[in-house]
Amino acid sequence: MVTRQYGKLLLLLAMLFVAVAGWPQAVVLSGTVTDASTGRPVDGASVTWGHVSVVTNDDGFFTLKNDVAGEPAVVSHVGYKSQRISAPAQNQRIQLHPTTIQLQEVLVMADNAREIVMTAISKIPKNYSTRPELFSCFYRETTMKRQHYISVAEGVVDMYKTGYTHGTGRDAVAIRKGRRLLSPRKGDTLSVKVTGGPVVPLMLDLVKNTEFLLNKKELDNYELTMEMPTTIAERSHYVVSIKPRCKQPYALYYGQLYIDQETLAFTRAELTLDMSDRQKATAMMLVRKPAGVRFRPKELSCLIDYRYDEGVTRISYVRTTFRFNCDWKRRLFSTSFAAFCEMAVTGVSGVSGISGISGKSGTSGKSGLSGISGRDSFDQRDAFFDKVDFFRDPAFWQDYNIIEPSERLDKAIGKLIKKYPTINDKQ
Repeated sequence: MVTRQYGKLLLLLAMLFVAVAGWPQAVVLSGTVTDASTGRPVDGASVTWGHVSVVTNDDGFFTLKNDVAGEPAVVSHVGYKSQRISAPAQNQRIQLHPTTIQLQEVLVMADNAREIVMTAISKIPKNYSTRPELFSCFYRETTMKRQHYISVAEGVVDMYKTGYTHGTGRDAVAIRKGRRLLSPRKGDTLSVKVTGGPVVPLMLDLVKNTEFLLNKKELDNYELTMEMPTTIAERSHYVVSIKPRCKQPYALYYGQLYIDQETLAFTRAELTLDMSDRQKATAMMLVRKPAGVRFRPKELSCLIDYRYDEGVTRISYVRTTFRFNCDWKRRLFSTSFAAFCEMAVTGVSGVSGISGISGKSGTSGKSGLSGISGRDSFDQRDAFFDKVDFFRDPAFWQDYNIIEPSERLDKAIGKLIKKYPTINDKQ
């Protein structure tokens, strides 16, 4: 009996050893992306390797981990020729060359911006996923006082989205893992909460949340103009600029919409809030503030990127920038603040054949996904900073794909941890 149990134990250990030995090991691709003409870093470039992806930081640097070796990686950015990396490795130096738009492409385009936009809206059900998907994402938010970082919070989140033929009512975000760091110096604490957080990609997915901008009634508030076409990921795009043409009780936007010339899918939007009416801009940006503080809005800008993959266009990157001044009564000078939020999709589940090292949670396949429960869902009224832990574990991210911190941000984090180690441990 003992011998038989011992034999079973040996068999079980052998099976576990085989299973562990069979797990795929993460392969790391890293490098710096620069402009071939100027040598300057290209920030926000998309790096795609199989079905996982990430974006470059302000220094043009990226790191991408994958469990599928042998596939080439592709680096792309609006206005540049895509660069293919046939043998992914670490410390790559990638140069992107600006694309050249042929003159005949410009001549073919008539001034029919509104017609192109309305046609693109009608094709949303064809160009975007019609079934539920679970996105693995990296999220980071930072706050600066003048030129110094005073808070950092970042994490890996799951983003559940129903098909684009449905509304956003069941779409949700859940925090999987996160950390935070706050400067405890007196006067650095900012009790001004601006609109943002991990729910930003749900609100700003203007292709799905068409109430935001892409509907006939809202577009009537704007003047639409065709601009010079460009390329994104080797695909030609129309560029439509928008600007307010009338006044509304709320602030409107200036910006550009990028539309794939072949599929007529929206693939990028760059929007900046009209600041000409301070009260309207404040209503769009500010949730609450302490008594005695005067909030002066300076900038609210949004970047929404989508990626075309095997016939389907999916959201891939969202970045928002808030700039504002705060005046305290009885103080002579105001203080400038800036808050940045960005989320990059690193993997997708729920699609047959799509997997990746950063898409390990959730259910995949044709049977669909159960979504994110209300208990785990992040509410847009919540502060991300209040939901995550301290910042000191050097191996915190393990095999997760993240947006690498820029050199400046990395140094700021190191200084804050070194100067205030115990306080941040207790946060």
